[in-house]
Amino acid sequence: MLTQPFAEAIRAAEQVITSAPHCRGDQDLIEGYDYLAGSIRASVQMAWAYERDFPYFVRSTGPYTKMGLDNPDTLYFHAWLRDDAEYVVTGRRGSTADLSFQVLDGDYSPVNVPGSLTAFDDREIEIDADGTFRLTFGPRASGRNAFRLAPGSAMLVVREVFSDWATERPGMLRIHRSDRLGAAPAPVTLDTMTKRYGVAGKILVSRLRTFLAFAERFYLGLPVNTLTPPRPTPGGLSTQYSSVGHYDLEDDQAMVVTVPASDAPYQGIQLGSMWYVSLDYINHQTSLTAHQARIDPDGMIRYVISERDPGVANWLERTGHRRGYVQLRWQRLSRALTPADGPKVDVVAVDDLPKQLPYHEPLAADAWRDRIAARQTATADRMLG
Repeated sequence: MLTQPFAEAIRAAEQVITSAPHCRGDQDLIEGYDYLAGSIRASVQMAWAYERDFPYFVRSTGPYTKMGLDNPDTLYFHAWLRDDAEYVVTGRRGSTADLSFQVLDGDYSPVNVPGSLTAFDDREIEIDADGTFRLTFGPRASGRNAFRLAPGSAMLVVREVFSDWATERPGMLRIHRSDRLGAAPAPVTLDTMTKRYGVAGKILVSRLRTFLAFAERFYLGLPVNTLTPPRPTPGGLSTQYSSVGHYDLEDDQAMVVTVPASDAPYQGIQLGSMWYVSLDYINHQTSLTAHQARIDPDGMIRYVISERDPGVANWLERTGHRRGYVQLRWQRLSRALTPADGPKVDVVAVDDLPKQLPYHEPLAADAWRDRIAARQTATADRMLG
């Protein structure tokens, strides 16, 4: 059967899920199978999108195809490249906080973070008065908005980052190989289908193993209930810093994360499950940008991570996850961050929070419902944008 390798890969992927070291109970297992479903969907999509002569941008991850502690504030896109061909990207700049481009020399694997060959944001390109732009990528690219493809260039990644979910709007992007515009790819053959199902299976198993290993490598070796000073994000953009950690909290405990409100156009925090994916950020407040958060009069943002509702605007809901990941990001930076720009962490009793929050302002239940409604509406708008 043509699909047999893919079916076998699904069985191998299920074993990765059920044997994961953190899988300790029904919630972990249920979420693992949900993660598996999204990974199957994403792997098929990626295998069919592996088209370097007639490329197109694909959503790399989203609410139902999560991976790699996906940022709830970001739309991720990618297209595959040949390092010996020239490509043209045309687009229109939206009103989001950041739009960035990165060329990688491959994909993530359990032992390797792909090298970043080129990384820049839209401050480095010329955009016309109507918001449109045209970029050229190739081994001999030259002139306006031209970027050289180094040997080994394999993937173009585009990130569009939202700070104000309610008002910012995405732009438009398309890509084509410059010598293929107006032509058409060869008809699909049975051999092509066989290869694609095989590739999809390999992507599926590798995807699951890769990011479980990635989390162990970059997070789980850190002391629990702490966050690192800001540092350049591994494999990320040159203008992005992050602070990372993992928590383990009782239901009557809260982690208070205090961090200065940055002058960076984008600053955000999110929680993730032990599967190294974002928690439900549509129906729960499991992430906040600086724009969404309440900033105290002293210029600090004080986030409260807890299971119990602390009755404050900056509550990050654990949604039943006793253990999980925390990540803060700063993007579109114009300077290097120092430890003074980073977070301070305190673990306290939920009942003691009013004494720990110097500008404590209780939030009414109806105001919280409004915040969740706004997230649901904004996410739906963004998905169709």
